[in-house]
Amino acid sequence: MTVAALHIVGLGPGSEECMTPLAARALSESACIAGYARYVDLVPERLRAGKRIISNGMRQEEERCAAAVESALAGAPTSLVCSGDPGVYALAGLALEQLEERGLLDVVPLDVVPGVPAVCAAAALLGAPLMHDFACVSLSDLLTPWDTIERRLRAAFAADFVVALYNPRSRGRDWQLGRALELARLERDGACPVGIVRNAGREGQDARVTTLAAARPDEADMLSIVIVGNSETRIMGRYMATPRGYAARRARRESVPQIGEES
Repeated sequence: MTVAALHIVGLGPGSEECMTPLAARALSESACIAGYARYVDLVPERLRAGKRIISNGMRQEEERCAAAVESALAGAPTSLVCSGDPGVYALAGLALEQLEERGLLDVVPLDVVPGVPAVCAAAALLGAPLMHDFACVSLSDLLTPWDTIERRLRAAFAADFVVALYNPRSRGRDWQLGRALELARLERDGACPVGIVRNAGREGQDARVTTLAAARPDEADMLSIVIVGNSETRIMGRYMATPRGYAARRARRESVPQIGEES
């Protein structure tokens, strides 16, 4: 039997309008769709109809990756779906690891289909907080030791990056976001803008801009992205924006004496 393609598909933030045509095509061409149950439910019914569905729960990533690989090996074009982008805190890396471990990298045709990352969907709702250098840090310590996470947070805040926090808070992890905000306050003043977005691109979408002094950990959950501005990020009405540097460049140009002018 011919081995079929394995598509690792990014669905985007959740709404069909944010799904790329490339992702829709991969899903339509697949005979099997695999993924976390919540994400499989994000696939439009018209693209799920008539297909084999493999779904399971949270923390069963290895099992569903393995099932998707087996489906492709059995000759069924398969889409392993992820929310956002499959290469950002998702399953593209795990799929590659499993294929490498089994000596299948040159056997199973792998296609990573990009999607709109959650951080980009959240940033769009907040205005323009990512206009300059930024860092993304996941606060989940299920796979990464907290000491490593905290070291990365300290470095990102000290380097004046805008910092986007993934997986900020859950019922079982209720202190990490508070600690991250404490670390931010060591490098930022209380007026620094903070954006909190929940369910970006999905039902129940909510986005709000507050300040580092006023931000509360209980305003976020696992369906949220929290974006902490840098030293130049400003609140503009109901939005937040990080200047790219155009005003500063214009000011520098205007300060340079023109030919014939006195300095």
